[in-house]
Amino acid sequence: MDSLHTRPFESTKNIKGITFPGFVSFRQLLITGPPGAGKSTIIRQLGGWSEEGYIDLSLKNWWTAQSLSLRPREIHLGFPFKGAKEALTVFDKAWIDASPPLEIDFERIVLPPPKRFFFSVNWKERYVFEFILPEPDALLRQRIKRAKLGTHHVDEAVNLERIKRQLSVFRQVAKYLHQQGISIYIREGTEGGPLQIID
Repeated sequence: MDSLHTRPFESTKNIKGITFPGFVSFRQLLITGPPGAGKSTIIRQLGGWSEEGYIDLSLKNWWTAQSLSLRPREIHLGFPFKGAKEALTVFDKAWIDASPPLEIDFERIVLPPPKRFFFSVNWKERYVFEFILPEPDALLRQRIKRAKLGTHHVDEAVNLERIKRQLSVFRQVAKYLHQQGISIYIREGTEGGPLQIID
């Protein structure tokens, strides 16, 4: 479940100097990924809402959360894990300290309903999630550089193994949401182009 097979989109567009899939509209965008991946960098370039939003994917109707009303936006995701009562982010102490590492509880991820009526909202198409997932070594370098500035406490004691675990969680969830019909694409860094997940 951890591996992702991707390829570039055939149709793309340029929005404020950044390449996006051709089907994406500016107001659909939700940018997510592990700490230090470059979410804020892209949001700033887009002129979007850099204030971090949060979504607990185990909550009923998370897709109607007020934090999603302002887009494009940087979003942190809370994930349900087996053995954990509440959703956790990959920078929560309970997730970091867990031994053995916690497994995602996919059955507790709540999915938007299908469009039922002509005038009802198609929640699966309302948002497009961009998952920024750099290679582990590149992300480690970014985190170490940022740690020297002391601006983000999540960079304290950062190491390659933790980064690999964080990336694994995001890859698994991106693949799962894609398989459930939610619009997802991958970017392997702030300088990279958008990639579609292929089954």
